[in-house]
Amino acid sequence: MGALLILALGLWGAGRFASEYQVRLLNNMAVFITLAVSYNLINGVCGQLHLGPNAFIAVGAYTAALLTLSPEGKQAIFLIDPLIWPLSKLTLPFPVALLAGGLTAAFAGLVTGFPVFRFRGDYLAIVTLGFGEVVRVLANTLQGVTNGPLGLKGLQPYTTLTWSWGVAVFTVAVVMSLAKSGYGCALKAIREDETAARAMGVDTFRHLMLAYVLSAFFMGVGGGLLAHLITTISPSLFTFFLTFNLLIIIVVGGLGSTTGAVVSAIVFTLAGEWLRVIEEPHQILGLTFPGIPGLRMVIFSALLLFTILFFRRGLLDRSEFSWEAVGNLCRRWHNSKKNQQNSL
Repeated sequence: MGALLILALGLWGAGRFASEYQVRLLNNMAVFITLAVSYNLINGVCGQLHLGPNAFIAVGAYTAALLTLSPEGKQAIFLIDPLIWPLSKLTLPFPVALLAGGLTAAFAGLVTGFPVFRFRGDYLAIVTLGFGEVVRVLANTLQGVTNGPLGLKGLQPYTTLTWSWGVAVFTVAVVMSLAKSGYGCALKAIREDETAARAMGVDTFRHLMLAYVLSAFFMGVGGGLLAHLITTISPSLFTFFLTFNLLIIIVVGGLGSTTGAVVSAIVFTLAGEWLRVIEEPHQILGLTFPGIPGLRMVIFSALLLFTILFFRRGLLDRSEFSWEAVGNLCRRWHNSKKNQQNSL
């Protein structure tokens, strides 16, 4: 409740006093929290190496975008092939379109979950990676649905602080409640030893399938928010590069830690903006140093390598953030300072 109160006050202040750039940064931060937490449900809580979240994000983004565009806007965008009926005539409010994007992504998760969970380990990673590439290729070729490489433009900026952070808080609450429930204990048992979990009567396929579909739903909703934040989408946005970003976030935060994914998503978003400086040309002491495009990702890769070497379980391990832990840390620090003073 304390964290929610602080967040509400912060968002109220940002809505009144923050600049447009700062508000956009906060929206981007909330969207990545939604995507990272839902992705961590499969990779962290369930322990399954899933490399296809970009597919569900793309499905949710395209669905929500097509349902919010007006018929006139769709006609102006689809120049090569007309949009198929009934999408060409259908326009829905943003909340309904967002829910439809999540449900469509969940349906895609349900359909693909049957062949996906016949594999484990590296094979599962390869299958889900291939699924992500299949969706991207389909987005490029289905002119009558996605407008191909031209993408969708002119979307309304419906993603406000209320929507982005409201969805992020709801996603975190649902995933954390799920992880602490008996169902979450079964998922963790599958992560530690699937054979032993099956021997104890856990239906591993059903549990993994439900988690996979739920994760796909929130990724689809996050994709809809992302589409209406940047107001234009194309297949090039949903490459493995997006999956790689999410993988960095959940590994650095700690696989299995929901609050770790939240903290890491915030740091990742802020660092991504601050490090733009190193990609721009600068003049120092009369010397011109050209910017190096893509250097940010080199630094992020180095950060991932550093985390794997020195924090193998991430910054928060598999534990969750709590005010009690912060209080205990402050008390230990205070006691250590007091003991040092007494020894002197």
